[in-house]
Amino acid sequence: MVHSFRTSALLAATLCHMACTTPVDAPGSTLPGRCQAEAPLIPAQKTDLLFVIDNSGSMTEEQAAIATELPAFLEELRKDDGVAQDFRVGVITTSVYLHALVGNREQFSLYNDQGGRLQPVPDAQGRLTGERFIEGGDPELLEKFRRLVKQGVKGSGQESPFEAVRLALTPPLSSTDVREGGTAGFLRDGARLLVVVVSDEEDCSSTERPPGVILDLDTSHDLCSEQAERLTPVRSYYERFRSLTDGTGATREVLWATIGPVGLTDKRAEKVLDGNFVRNADCPTSYGPGYRQREMAELFDSGLANLDSICRPSYRETLVNIASLARSSQSIEVVNLPDARLVQVQVTREDGQTQTCSVAGGELSYEPAQEGRAARLYFQSSCPRRPTDQKLEVKVLCAN
Repeated sequence: MVHSFRTSALLAATLCHMACTTPVDAPGSTLPGRCQAEAPLIPAQKTDLLFVIDNSGSMTEEQAAIATELPAFLEELRKDDGVAQDFRVGVITTSVYLHALVGNREQFSLYNDQGGRLQPVPDAQGRLTGERFIEGGDPELLEKFRRLVKQGVKGSGQESPFEAVRLALTPPLSSTDVREGGTAGFLRDGARLLVVVVSDEEDCSSTERPPGVILDLDTSHDLCSEQAERLTPVRSYYERFRSLTDGTGATREVLWATIGPVGLTDKRAEKVLDGNFVRNADCPTSYGPGYRQREMAELFDSGLANLDSICRPSYRETLVNIASLARSSQSIEVVNLPDARLVQVQVTREDGQTQTCSVAGGELSYEPAQEGRAARLYFQSSCPRRPTDQKLEVKVLCAN
């Protein structure tokens, strides 16, 4: 009888120990035994905006129209959906070089004061200052931005936005301080990059000097599209941009948007002859078909949400859409997260419905913090962030 009692007592003690042991008590566990007083923090999302403005002779109206709609662009960019935006903006032009026949003589010239260099911000009187980019928190952001996108119309008629961006983002400019005419200091460590190209003509970019395409005065031909095989392939530029690093050892997230020479109704690139001028179909103010412009946009976004026509009478909706794309990154930094297995992200969609996503459920993936780089949550295809989302919240489930 005593033996039976001792056996029962031992069994009860064992069961009690098993019942009272939780994952919190497991060796090496980081699971919190109590709910945290502070929820995980989502730092502001750093985005560096690089506008590439066509400053050839036909762009006066388009530059003014962009400037008019910048308030809507900034309002959308600043929307509070649970992830604050920390941004800055700089402007370069599409002018890099001009290779042309003038009076039956071949001439080649470089735009050394442009060619990927951040353009100076004019003051209210139009005088150039030493400022080369504008911080998102600048109280004069809107007025400075409006002045900066009006780059004039004395630039090259051989628009080369892809080459201008390459020059801006690679040495020697990227390793030369902005105060010395370079771009170093504009792109921040860990920041995303959004490139916005605004042009009414086809890209004519080449890494060669002089480029293989030689322009002439015959407006019934668009040599940059007809002789595209003489230019640097679009995919080559795309791969360069996608391989950029962000200063923390990781690949920089690069977004690309274009307001260019494509059709108004379906964004198609197609050559048509309008009298003595080559234009893109369904885009009467364009100069040449936007084959390369469309190809670059499609490489970054197969759905072409990042592409619109330069021929629109207003760019308000276009710029709002671009700002929405900039806000909805598919990853976020997180601070104060004890264990990724317990995280839940609640996303409030446009219709007010809430989708709950987690690492445990496979809708999120987690990258732990590394030296110089915060931990990140990545949204998978089953739980994508969308430009129309209303709110995002990060929560931790408690073990108790």
